[in-house]
Amino acid sequence: MIDDFLAGDLTEVEAAVRAAAAAEIMPRYRQLAAHEIVEKNGPHDLVTTADRLAEQHLTAALSRLLPGSVVVGEEAVHADPKVYEALGGQEPVWIVDPVDGTRQFVRGEPGFCTLVALAHHGEVLASWTYAAALDEMAVAVRGRGATLNGAPLRSGSPAPGAVLRVAMSHPDYTTDDQKRALLGLRTEGIDARPCGSAGLEYLGVARGDLDALAFNWEFAWDHAAGLLLVTEAGGAQATLSGAPFRITGGNDLPFTAARDHATVERILAALRAGG
Repeated sequence: MIDDFLAGDLTEVEAAVRAAAAAEIMPRYRQLAAHEIVEKNGPHDLVTTADRLAEQHLTAALSRLLPGSVVVGEEAVHADPKVYEALGGQEPVWIVDPVDGTRQFVRGEPGFCTLVALAHHGEVLASWTYAAALDEMAVAVRGRGATLNGAPLRSGSPAPGAVLRVAMSHPDYTTDDQKRALLGLRTEGIDARPCGSAGLEYLGVARGDLDALAFNWEFAWDHAAGLLLVTEAGGAQATLSGAPFRITGGNDLPFTAARDHATVERILAALRAGG
């Protein structure tokens, strides 16, 4: 079933992502009322009416496209954490972040996106990253490469000797051990800054505008789409132990994704030195 689906016309998935954004996200862009913004776990963890309705839209559309599949969405898991267990199940899973970069969306900034990934048995098979306000759609299919607005996407490698541009988790939102590891990036040859929308940071690596990422949290909806995008664009990824990141969890954190394997090794070395 899943192989037949992937061999078919995946533009229907892209159309579903665009339709959800057009119906539920963009009409509320820079138009949110106060009552449409709610704190989930604190002032830095927001959800809006656009998040909820876009996820509902995508859940219905994606389930129709692939009968028998299940959807693991950020807002559904917030309502019922057991939904997350489907990542380890037997059915194909759609992993959805309806508005990645909600803080930017709330502020009326364009740095947000919708993330959708299709996974089976813990392996991400395809992904869609849609920055509606920027009119950018990045698509990756395992073994078939990555595109941005239909053009091939290649991460390339940093210039020899260049200072690495790195986006990382904000140290304020980490454990003490993770904070020490991330502070290892404050070293010569690395220019690290706090990340914005994770999905758009992954896109930055895939297109070569950013050299690497270093993150300390592992929610699949933030990372599944971007990790496939980076690797299919020619990049690489690994956790602190050197093992690949697993969307089902239990990773040795922090982890990194970068433009090439050599950069992954440099970032891991810095993280280990910090820890």
